[in-house]
Amino acid sequence: MSTSPDASVPGSDTPNLEYTGTTPYEDYVQADVLTHLQHPLSDDPGEMVFLVTTQVMELWFTVIVHEWETASRALREDRIPVAMDALGRSVRELEALNASWKPLARLTPAQFNSYRGALGEGSGFQSAMYRRLEFLLGEKSASMLVPHRGAPRVHAELEKALHEPSLYDEVLRLLARRGHPVPDSVLRRDLSQKYEPSQVVEDIWAQIYAHPDENDELVRLGEALTDVGELVWRWRNDHLVATRRAMGSKTGTAGSAGVAWLEKRARKNVFPEVWTARSHV
Repeated sequence: MSTSPDASVPGSDTPNLEYTGTTPYEDYVQADVLTHLQHPLSDDPGEMVFLVTTQVMELWFTVIVHEWETASRALREDRIPVAMDALGRSVRELEALNASWKPLARLTPAQFNSYRGALGEGSGFQSAMYRRLEFLLGEKSASMLVPHRGAPRVHAELEKALHEPSLYDEVLRLLARRGHPVPDSVLRRDLSQKYEPSQVVEDIWAQIYAHPDENDELVRLGEALTDVGELVWRWRNDHLVATRRAMGSKTGTAGSAGVAWLEKRARKNVFPEVWTARSHV
């Protein structure tokens, strides 16, 4: 199926050019809205690239959140194939998201400084959709709701996400339903808190991977999580490198520690026991 504006009318050698209002393509894609959301605040031509790239990232965050919420719901309902499909799509979407760094990856300090002032106190950590993405990965923090208190709808959505099970919580609940001894301290933990690794959960994953014939479906689920985790790690590292090249160790635009903050984030693995269990198989 094509959404191209040049798609021909069935049975005709030429496309239909006559519409009483906006084109069906515009009605569906809202391209006119998207291409008029850019309002650079400096005269530097490079700001347009920075602004559009950031907006593209926000759209990918939205899609990936949708996929992981779909996967979480499917896991809760024991519909593993549906969850696997959503995770598989999110892997391709994460690859596209990570590629979004390419236009910004080689900014020099002078190039970035030419429009950095336009950001004011704006910073990527203030992205509400990225925060929802992090919450789905189990990276929970109530303090991250504070910047959004002035936007009631956004704040309410984030607060709801803070108290809901993460994608990994749903995986661990599935393991428990499959007879694996996931501790109550993990299953009944305060969901608004960051997930902390469990030695028992690590042992469970080690046993699953040690007996792939008996646990084929769970091994494939573990590998899907590994694919996601690897690309999240690459995203964080690409962000770190791009920032280091553009501004070195200077304080971030919103007063954060800048590169030091990103270095701390880049050292963390999501779905931790899926990684550490490999040392014991």
